[in-house]
Amino acid sequence: MFSEQVGKRSTKVKNVVERGAVKKFAEAIGDLHPIYFDEETGRNSRYQNNIAPPTFPRTFDYGEIEGLNLPGKGLIHGEQTFLYERPLVVGEELFCYCEVKRYFEKKGNFGELGFLVLESFGEDLGGYVIFSSTSTIVISEAVRKVLIK
Repeated sequence: MFSEQVGKRSTKVKNVVERGAVKKFAEAIGDLHPIYFDEETGRNSRYQNNIAPPTFPRTFDYGEIEGLNLPGKGLIHGEQTFLYERPLVVGEELFCYCEVKRYFEKKGNFGELGFLVLESFGEDLGGYVIFSSTSTIVISEAVRKVLIK
């Protein structure tokens, strides 16, 4: 179903690690460590600034992959991992993009399931990859039937 999308990549999109967004995200996930929002704690840390929680890149815009038309609802977030070279620092700008790594199908108890694996990247302004993330989207039989129409 999505095999022809493997290898396609989005264009890079500029994102900012915004102080207010980091604070709201930390509150939303229930992690109130002061390194995320207390400016004095950030200044006194080894990063000399506040940093973002590890899963914060979920909030970034990664652009669109041409031809990858997923529905707005009915998908299942199967798994996601993050790999960092260093923490994201409040105020920095990044270029983010994603790529379709693979697609496969398996027969499950509720029909044929599709598994779409995406890899996302965040680069600093010099083009150095700061983080990558791999996520698996599960496409149920019901959603597959809608997409095939």
